[in-house]
Amino acid sequence: MSDVKGLVILGSTGSIGRSTLEVVRSFPGSFRVLALTGGRNVDLLEAQVREFRPRLVALSSEDAARELRRRIGDRTEVVSGVEGIIEAATVDGADMVVSAISGAAGLLPTFAAVRAGRDVALANKESLVVAGSILVEESRKSGSRIIPVDSEHSAVFQALQGNRKEDIRRIILTASGGPFLRLNPAEMEKVTPREALNHPRWDMGVRITIDSATLMNKGLEVIEARWLFDVEPESIQVLIHPESIIHSMVEYIDRSIIAQMAWPDMKLPISYALHYPERAELNLPPLCLEDVGRLTFEEPDRARFPSLDLAYRALEEGGTMAAVLNAADEVAVDAFVEGRLPFTAIPKVVEGVMDLHSPLQITDVREVMEVDRWAREKALEVIENRFRGVKWRHL
Repeated sequence: MSDVKGLVILGSTGSIGRSTLEVVRSFPGSFRVLALTGGRNVDLLEAQVREFRPRLVALSSEDAARELRRRIGDRTEVVSGVEGIIEAATVDGADMVVSAISGAAGLLPTFAAVRAGRDVALANKESLVVAGSILVEESRKSGSRIIPVDSEHSAVFQALQGNRKEDIRRIILTASGGPFLRLNPAEMEKVTPREALNHPRWDMGVRITIDSATLMNKGLEVIEARWLFDVEPESIQVLIHPESIIHSMVEYIDRSIIAQMAWPDMKLPISYALHYPERAELNLPPLCLEDVGRLTFEEPDRARFPSLDLAYRALEEGGTMAAVLNAADEVAVDAFVEGRLPFTAIPKVVEGVMDLHSPLQITDVREVMEVDRWAREKALEVIENRFRGVKWRHL
């Protein structure tokens, strides 16, 4: 690239945010970090500020922001709260915003970045899950390009290059199957948070790791793919691929299938998004197929992993139902991690909240956040009313 690209990284202290900064370090002179945002990890944010010298830093907590100001002085402006994070997402001079805030909290700043016409490297899948229709419409109006960072959607995005959307027959999203692919129902009842957080292929945040174990993460990716690539849900298939070498595939009308393959490493899709439409050389291990040996695929067991069908149901019912699915899942995952809910009850809580909701048409991002708040309250009620006193193994 001939020009220095101005970057904003939303969620710089999380897994994707840290990997993004690793990519930035690998290409000195190619990127200028203009703004960073984080939660309460003041130590890490301080180190990032001292290294990358952004103009602006936003933290979710004012207490954490006050502490960071005390440590770094006036070298960088420090703001806080949702409005502060939105300010960072729309800072002047940014060419690309990396949206890596976990959960529905990433929606408002991502929407603000799209509305401001910034290109968005999207790792926060919840933005498209809960408000895909209005986010995509806003990107059309503003000229913002949404470039996926999730490995599966990056794979599809790459497989679509040079091809026409109308020639797509189906999109095939691959899933490792998580740590419990071979467990029987009785064994799954006894799963602990520590076991669920031990993903066989990827090193990820807490929620996405648990969602991968229930296959809810793949369900959310189905919803995301529907909006990213403007395809109908019935054209999106999920296959279990335990080796995690093929990250996803696109089948075209001539029955040709194009796949993107690589060892699992998030720096690859992050670098692709940051450099798009160019590619940059990365110091990653080569994929030697003779070492891989076999690539296997199978249909997911929807009876043992009902979260996948809940995601398709949310798409079928439309409107705000996907926002309810996502919010209820976040609450249920938190309850499981905290030892208040059995692993197999996570999709039951989500289904219970969905059953209470009559979907509404999405017209405004703030309305989506209100539905998100309602669903979280209902999820807590479902957990209290249906699962209080249930016994299971703890950490």
